[in-house]
Amino acid sequence: MIIDENNRSACIVDPSESGPIIDFIDKNKINLKYILNTHHHHDHIGGNGPVIAATGAELVAHQDAMDAIPNVNRGLNAGDELQCGDFILKVLDTPGHTMSHICLYYPGNADEQPALFCGDTLFNAGVGRCDFGGEPKILHKTFEDHIFPLADNVRIFPGHDYIENNLEFTLDREPDNKTALSLRDEF
Repeated sequence: MIIDENNRSACIVDPSESGPIIDFIDKNKINLKYILNTHHHHDHIGGNGPVIAATGAELVAHQDAMDAIPNVNRGLNAGDELQCGDFILKVLDTPGHTMSHICLYYPGNADEQPALFCGDTLFNAGVGRCDFGGEPKILHKTFEDHIFPLADNVRIFPGHDYIENNLEFTLDREPDNKTALSLRDEF
């Protein structure tokens, strides 16, 4: 959840479950403006219906995912912007994991570092798998166009945390990978 503390408005990215989200919103008196779905997989849209019913939030997703995600209010395209309080999120078209996947980029401000809300495009020490409707070559192009050019200070918020499994996979194939060995030692 992205919350503007000044006015208590918020957006949520990929609500897989509704109960904890609704409880948090009620307890903290949050005005949920948008539900942002990065893609159509169930583990990213499972909480949409109940959260919409409880909050009246607008559901937005990739323009080409509107048939796959029930009740989308607005389809998004590359370059679109969403305003959530004082935060402006830029929509990046990031196919590869699925062919209708978006990431949301926050460029930062004087108080906040830039951030990328990347669904299943990018994980800690890994990338999204492509065998459920994606394409590896297209995912690589997405990285060339959108991920590699990001500054080093961009905070990354993936849809899942698979770092331990991803590091073990890397080390299975590259047992001498010093970066992976160092990161694994942190866990």
